[in-house]
Amino acid sequence: MQQSPGLQSGFAQRLSHWVDRNFLELGREMRLSYLPPLMVYVAAGISGLTSIVGAFFIKDYLGLSAEFLAALGFWAMLPWAIKLPLGHLVDLIWERKAGLVYLGATLIAISLLIMLGLLTDRAAMSAIIPADNWYVLSALLAPLGYVVQDVVADAMTVEAVPKVDESGQPIDPAKLKLMHVTMQTLGRVAIIGGGFLVALLNVIMFNGMDDASKAEKLLVYVNIYKISLIIPIVSVAGVLLASWLKRRAARDLAAKGFTQQQIKEMSVGQTEKTKANWWILGGSIAFGAISLIVGLGKYKYGQEVIFVGSTTIVIFLMTRLMKELDPASRLMLLGTSILIFIFRATPNTGPGTQWWMIDKLHFDESFFSKLGLISTGLTLVGLFALRRFMAERSIAYIVAFLTIVGAILFLPTIGMYYGLHEWTAAHTGGIVDARFIALIDTALESPLGQVSMVPMLAWIANSAPTHLKATFFAVMASFTNLALSLSQLGTKYVNQIYTVTREVKDQATGMVKVPEDYSELGMLLLTVMLIGLIVPLLAIAVTKLLGWRSA
Repeated sequence: MQQSPGLQSGFAQRLSHWVDRNFLELGREMRLSYLPPLMVYVAAGISGLTSIVGAFFIKDYLGLSAEFLAALGFWAMLPWAIKLPLGHLVDLIWERKAGLVYLGATLIAISLLIMLGLLTDRAAMSAIIPADNWYVLSALLAPLGYVVQDVVADAMTVEAVPKVDESGQPIDPAKLKLMHVTMQTLGRVAIIGGGFLVALLNVIMFNGMDDASKAEKLLVYVNIYKISLIIPIVSVAGVLLASWLKRRAARDLAAKGFTQQQIKEMSVGQTEKTKANWWILGGSIAFGAISLIVGLGKYKYGQEVIFVGSTTIVIFLMTRLMKELDPASRLMLLGTSILIFIFRATPNTGPGTQWWMIDKLHFDESFFSKLGLISTGLTLVGLFALRRFMAERSIAYIVAFLTIVGAILFLPTIGMYYGLHEWTAAHTGGIVDARFIALIDTALESPLGQVSMVPMLAWIANSAPTHLKATFFAVMASFTNLALSLSQLGTKYVNQIYTVTREVKDQATGMVKVPEDYSELGMLLLTVMLIGLIVPLLAIAVTKLLGWRSA
């Protein structure tokens, strides 16, 4: 039966309205002043360019265990905890914060050049220090550079939203709030968009490389790292553009008769000078001291001591900062931060799953690049499509939704470990094989990754005290990124319980140094899925019982 023209017309109108409300409206709200922080965020998104190469480089060239890599992941996440003092530093040197972007770009460039050296002349690099140590140094420098740039980008998002209109009059508060939501959404879009460009480039670079020789693949790896050197250039360009836009806006306001002091207040958005908070600075020094003493001391439970110590310090500093808020806002910030923390703290399976996919499912660089392209592309679409969902639902609702859906989407990987792809391929003429299942699972899971953060970031940008915007961004980022450090600790623990190893051969003799063993991967997958499902739902129930609200 055919639908009547009226029904078809009504559906078309609703679809058109939905597309306009969720996609086109965001584009119309874009402003030139938003572009500088978006460029820094894009640079962060492009950072994933080397992830596929890095995974295969570790597997084929380095004898690092899954447990060691999980521990290295802990150390790599730790720099994100220093966003707190860096954020306060940005508030203190607001007009000179661009220098931190230059510092971050330098650290990122050094990290990339180290990896490029290992790929092009490993012997010369190893003559100085072992290749494993070079890799560890590169793995630690990169996140340090990105965190320095990220804390400035967060501050730039506040500065990018104008406080006055073209005539110099204050913008309506309701409109200002919408502009902050738009800015934060576009920030996530920029990061994912950078990832999409990376995935597209990986597909192009690895196209036709399925049967390539090791030397041919190595050449592609080298070219990818050379291209990745554009990352620090993009972020520096964003800062230079911000400086030019600021000078142009100042000239326009001066031409309308405003004084230099008035122009400064309009651009900075505050009249109150930020004073050094010695609790934050002192706590940051304590955090650094604990990290260095325990880390260099190589204590058995060094990571755990650092995590507990740094978390204690960050929570203490959060309580000091929350005194700047009214009681209702304090409870909202508390409930929001706890839910985000628990959601992000659940462990993952570690590198063993990817090793298994490479060795047993025969996924190669080309296929992983296609998965990455699908993932980032659909995440980008999902960020637009779910914009109203993020704006109209609480963090508790969003976390519950993501937790349940995430557990469901974990099942196909578990199923493939136990032979699901073999059964489906046998009953579909080989169509629904392992690659088909992985593609569909990735397509369904992709849009959910960035959803939980946008409402919290928009709330901070709009509600935190003006003279402490960067500090509030940083303290929340430090707290939630400590959750990722806890996730890495959990990943290390589950990899200690369930041992997964891939075959490692001596590069000189070809002798097997570590035998392949994926026998415990199934229980590892099941354990991680259950933890990821149960723990966040329990956290939601507890916060509800305590009467804490979320943004």
